[in-house]
Order: sequence, then structure tokens, then C-alpha cells
Amino acid sequence: MKIGYKLVAEAFGPQELVRQAVRAEQAGFDFVEMSDHFHPWVEAQGHSPFVWNVLSAIAAKTTTLELATGVTCPSVRYHPAIIAQAAATLALLSDGRFTLGVGSGERLNEHIVGRGFPGVHERHAMFDEALDIIRLLWKGGYQNYDGTYLKLEDARIFDLPDVLPTLAVAVSGPDSIALAAEHGDGLFAVEPKSDLVSGYRDAGGTGPLYCEAPLAWATTEEAAVKAAHTTNAWSVAGWKVLAELPNPVNFEAAAVTVREDDIREQFACGPDVERHLEVIGQFTDAGFDHVALMNTGPDADGFFDFFEKELRPRLVTG
Repeated sequence: MKIGYKLVAEAFGPQELVRQAVRAEQAGFDFVEMSDHFHPWVEAQGHSPFVWNVLSAIAAKTTTLELATGVTCPSVRYHPAIIAQAAATLALLSDGRFTLGVGSGERLNEHIVGRGFPGVHERHAMFDEALDIIRLLWKGGYQNYDGTYLKLEDARIFDLPDVLPTLAVAVSGPDSIALAAEHGDGLFAVEPKSDLVSGYRDAGGTGPLYCEAPLAWATTEEAAVKAAHTTNAWSVAGWKVLAELPNPVNFEAAAVTVREDDIREQFACGPDVERHLEVIGQFTDAGFDHVALMNTGPDADGFFDFFEKELRPRLVTG
């Protein structure tokens, strides 16, 4: 198993995210994973820097830390040719330490270019074509593509790494699992569901299995719950809701009925290492082997110290 650190790009500016990544490498994390958003989930988070700049800076300031997007939508806000080029460049800058995590997107980030945000079936069809284009461009040479939703005209990526980035496809159900098995080198999920892993494997999917474990470290449980409730109450709503809301104000409205007890149930809150191991164990028991720890607590450096001294030794020894 590899243990990662979720860079919460919606809650921190670019310089702080780079600093945290350097600290994560020092603390013994195997990888960092960062979302590719245009907006934060809620105004209280207050940030949303451009992932490709931040990960490039991290690549330059680290040596062993693996990097991943978690995840990029390559079909609406971006054309897949841009993502194919960006991923190839970052793979070169990081000496092969980059994984391209991709998904079909959320309205929150994709509506901003004025193309609308299609329903789930059309999104998956667009996503399918986008993955075709990325794979096509990664073959090298000039390429063309004439799809129903996306086109490519006489395009070539000149700087390709000898070893292409791992392509991890986000999954939430049978349709996305089929896409992951067809196009991906691995999968990405945010729920501790073993059927996502088994469905992917049964469909012929191989490679790493990425996930995010929701944690909130603080010196007291109350402080951790309060911080997580302020910035992440929206996450309890479920993915079908999260994919459809357009702006932070809508996520704030959707979260008004979320109680602090709901946060306690989903997140590992406070300093108790046993509770953190319990939440992480939900994902490892489901079969995931690349677990990114998402700390929504108020003290990033306190969490790194906790990970180094208490959590990592227990995770490493099993």
C-alpha cells in the first residue's frame, strides 16, 4: 500500500500547497494528490489555484514524492489535447512521478466556459472520446479524431516521456467502471466500496487503486469537527448532488442540514489514532492500495507531526 497526502487546493493558496507537499515528502508520504478545480466548494475555503502550475513547482522541489491529479476533467473546460500535453510535460518534469487522474467532471468547475454541462450519459460519452484522444496523442506523431462531441485536427505532442503517465480513471458506478477498464491504467474513487474495486478487476482493469480517506486532525475532537463542518459539510451530500451544483453558494445551501454528528460519522475527527486507522481501514479493506489522507482539520503542520509520530508507524506495520 502507498500512503498519500491530499493537497486541499480549495483551502490553501499555491505557495502553501507547495510547502505542504515538501513537508509531506519529509514526513514519509509516498504521493500527493490534488484536485483540478476552478472554484472552491464553498466560500469559506477561499482558494482554487491552477493545479498544473502547483504540481510543476512541487516536482521541482521534491525528489521521491509521486504526484497525481485527483481528478481532472478533460472534456469540457479543457480540450483533451491540452491535458495530454500537460500530463506529458509534467511526467517529464517529475522524472516519471506523475499520475493523471481523470473524471467526467462537476458543474462547479466546467460550466464556467459557457458550453453548458450535459447530463450524465452524455458526459460519459464525451469523457470516452476525451480518453480516446489522450491515448491517441500519447502514441506520438500527428493525429486526427472526428468524434460526436470532440475533434482533433493534425495535432502532435512533441515532448513525450519514454514511460507515459499512469492514467487513473474516476469511478462511481458501472458506466464509469467500464470506461476505466477500457482506457485506464488504474482507478480513482472517493467511497470505500469494494464493488468498485471488484467491478474494475472483473472488467479486466489493472493497476493502482486510488482513493481519499476523510480525516480531520486537531488536538481535540471538538475543534476537528468544527473545522470539518465549516469547510466540508457539503461532502456528505453524495456524488450525484456534488456533480450538479454550479457555484459555492449552492454547496453552502445544500449543506445547511448537515449536522456535526454527520461529520463525526464520516470523518476521523480529533487526535485518536485508532479512529483515524478505522476510517482509513474502510478503504484498505475495500481493496484500495493508494490511499490519500485528506486532512480537513485546522492545523496542517500538527497533522504532519501526528502522521510521522503516530499514524504512519501503525499504517506501515499494518
